[in-house]
Amino acid sequence: MRAVYVADQDPADPLAGLVVGDQPAPPTPEGWVPVRLRAAALNHHDLWSLRGVGLPADRLPMILGTDAAGVDAQGHEVVVHAVLTSAHWQGDETLDPQRSLLSEKYPGTLAENVWVPAANVVPKPEALSFAEAACLPTAYLTAYRLLFDAAAVRPGQRVLVQGAGGGVAGAAILLARAAGCEVVATSRHEWKRDRAVAELGAHEAVEPGSRVPRVDAVIETVGEATWEHSLRSLHPGGVIAVAGATSGPAPSADLNRVFFRSLRVVGSTMGTRAQLQDLLGLLTATGSRPVIDSRYDFDDDVAVRDAFERLHGGEAFGKVVLTRSE
Repeated sequence: MRAVYVADQDPADPLAGLVVGDQPAPPTPEGWVPVRLRAAALNHHDLWSLRGVGLPADRLPMILGTDAAGVDAQGHEVVVHAVLTSAHWQGDETLDPQRSLLSEKYPGTLAENVWVPAANVVPKPEALSFAEAACLPTAYLTAYRLLFDAAAVRPGQRVLVQGAGGGVAGAAILLARAAGCEVVATSRHEWKRDRAVAELGAHEAVEPGSRVPRVDAVIETVGEATWEHSLRSLHPGGVIAVAGATSGPAPSADLNRVFFRSLRVVGSTMGTRAQLQDLLGLLTATGSRPVIDSRYDFDDDVAVRDAFERLHGGEAFGKVVLTRSE
């Protein structure tokens, strides 16, 4: 079957090991079902796999991808939940110490046919296109859990989202606005600040470190470069929800500020199947839709490589999506 996979890994030149070609259908564990791909979104997780981070070389070749929407064997339109748990795990999937994502231990979503546990298939709302639905299982689900579980934001609260150009941060801006929050975003780039307001719905976008009115919650995926600003921007009793540290770990936890102002720091990663269903419901009810940067033809080798170049180049604003027709 046609697939996009890692054949070799190079930290300095991740796209050198990217291959578009035929791969055999993987062995199907009991209880797994096939999904015929209609759309898949790219993530920085794919680039990390190409660099050799989180994907051991002894698992190569490995089909990339964590996001997908398609059609199951019964003809139903579905979205794939990418978090895989160990065989006997019960409860919140993200708390399983043995959990993995598609494309880590098992082949990912960038293939004509994707195999997943039956429980990892979620009905796709008719209101969402395949391309829109394919944007959701990683970045948007992570943002949803950050906002509504870790930070427990409510309508009317003020939310600061650091790093508006990132996939999770951009999703958090859009979802917080959809939920009735007042949203302040930051970015080092003026064009990203402008688009955060115009396309994602932020009420205001400022340079990192700028003084802002106190906020109830901060969505933090940047780390070292913004950590001090995140702590200083919170109301007493506020919360920082953390799902990444792309600029490096925080240089100082500033514990005096944390305890004196009763601040909370809550970690979060990905989300559950139930939260993916809730996310789909939120978008359906509000009419909000994920921002798509660009679309490329999954069945065109050059287009697939162009899509990865777009992601790797750092100029994408919104999701880069591969689509295919039947």
